[in-house]
Amino acid sequence: MTKSRRIILSLTGFITLVAVWQTISFLGIFPQGLLPSPIAVSAAVYELWARGVLFGHISDSLYRFFAGYALAVMLGVPFGLLTGWSRRLHALFEPLLQILRPISPIAWLPLAILWFGIGNSPTIFIIFLAAFFPITLSAISAVKNVDPLLLRVARNFGANSRQMLIKIIAPAAFPFLAAGLHMALGAAWVFLVAGEMVGVRSGLGFLIIDGRNQVRYDLVMASMVIIGLLGLAIDRLMRTAETFILARFGVHRA
Repeated sequence: MTKSRRIILSLTGFITLVAVWQTISFLGIFPQGLLPSPIAVSAAVYELWARGVLFGHISDSLYRFFAGYALAVMLGVPFGLLTGWSRRLHALFEPLLQILRPISPIAWLPLAILWFGIGNSPTIFIIFLAAFFPITLSAISAVKNVDPLLLRVARNFGANSRQMLIKIIAPAAFPFLAAGLHMALGAAWVFLVAGEMVGVRSGLGFLIIDGRNQVRYDLVMASMVIIGLLGLAIDRLMRTAETFILARFGVHRA
């Protein structure tokens, strides 16, 4: 399928959704106060922009998101590669990871506020947790999937453990690790909104709570639309970077 055809189909799906939404609003199936029309939501977005607060909330959310996600990548990738490479580390940490992984990051929010106080830190911590476990576990799995033949060849050429980890295992594992990085990106974005609903006075999650408190569901849905569009943009940027890096390793997408 050509790129232009994919774009047309994507736009068609988006336009169809908006048309169905507008039709439901026009027919009065739900009161306007409960389901604002696309026109009312667009007006709410314009209101946020006209008040000069829209880009401030967006920038605060993006800062928290990228800070938490980058921290998860910097810690999760090397920790996962080392744990997957070392049998001792795997035996030591893998059960602990499996115990902590199912705990929702939101469950940590009361403790995060207690530990870090009010502000950006609890939200960044929640985003970090949401991304850390998928990244770490995918890195461990990626190491386990490295072709043993590559390791035997490296040993035959006299590579030490450090050289094998950096020059053989890390590049060979990246195609598998990339899927975990992508999955963690989506999870971190979802929990960003939840993290911003408590303890901060800015961000897109705060806008949802603020709109609810004002009984302005047009502002609530406007925030939801912005969150969705930003999530789409971040996902597309991640796909582009992932495709570029995979191509450098000789792996091409269909």
